[in-house]
Amino acid sequence: MDKWDFRFMQLAELVGTWSSCYKSDRQVGAVIVRDKRILTTGYNGAPSGLLNCKEKQLCMRTQLGIASGTRQELCYAVHAEQNAIIQAARTGISVHDAVLYCTHQPCSICAKIIINSGIKKIVYKHGYPDDFSCQMFLEAGVELIKYDDHHSNY
Repeated sequence: MDKWDFRFMQLAELVGTWSSCYKSDRQVGAVIVRDKRILTTGYNGAPSGLLNCKEKQLCMRTQLGIASGTRQELCYAVHAEQNAIIQAARTGISVHDAVLYCTHQPCSICAKIIINSGIKKIVYKHGYPDDFSCQMFLEAGVELIKYDDHHSNY
């Protein structure tokens, strides 16, 4: 890992602190970069105009007993990766051939969106129990790299 990976992962972690997810271990942040330039950022949270889980003070997934890595559609949050890509689309920014830095490994729903957006590489810090997303990235030729901050001197 180089100093740019360190910087962009730091930024993804900072953006993740803006998350409105009720679960403290799911504060996810994403940064999309091309040529060492930040294109967009995203964090997980409810769609515009809806109350988020922090405001509701509850997690629907916890109430329903849904295991992590399953039934991603049953959640109010738009994932950080999705929000970063959506922001690019809203502002007319192409993410083709970009790199996505994300605090957590993308789920299979995000993987489909990332693949079709043209992002070529993903650097993530924390794993996620969704092997299908890894399989899709492999098949699509999208590079998936687990960030290792233990080897960083920056």
